[in-house]
Amino acid sequence: MGFLIDTGIWVAVERGRFAPADTASITQAASVFISPVTIAELQYGAELASNPGIRQKRLMAIRRLRRKPVLRMDGETGEVFGTLAAHLASKRGHDHRIQDIWLAAQAIQHGHRLLTLNRKDFEDIPGLNVVSMPMPND
Repeated sequence: MGFLIDTGIWVAVERGRFAPADTASITQAASVFISPVTIAELQYGAELASNPGIRQKRLMAIRRLRRKPVLRMDGETGEVFGTLAAHLASKRGHDHRIQDIWLAAQAIQHGHRLLTLNRKDFEDIPGLNVVSMPMPND
């Protein structure tokens, strides 16, 4: 069982709030994966950066992350996503947490734990093994 890392952790590493070793202290020898959803969220942030230096720094961080194995999305991922989204919508009405549900679907599909700074974003998702990383001090 490996770890799928939530986008917020990669952002914290890129901003220097965490060192890669902080994440490794939790994941230890387990495999670490990245989602296309995370790549999309990070690319979105890089594209919106108004400062060219920040934009370049974010793009470099994405290139470094691309060295991690990327979990593919396929038909099974879509089925897991649809089941989770329907379950959550039936409990709470329309749900706008689309990216979180995609990450959860991938973690569940592949039997990985999801490492996040935001446990509350994922704790109501059935079948998801969530591991919280403490928020770094500001």
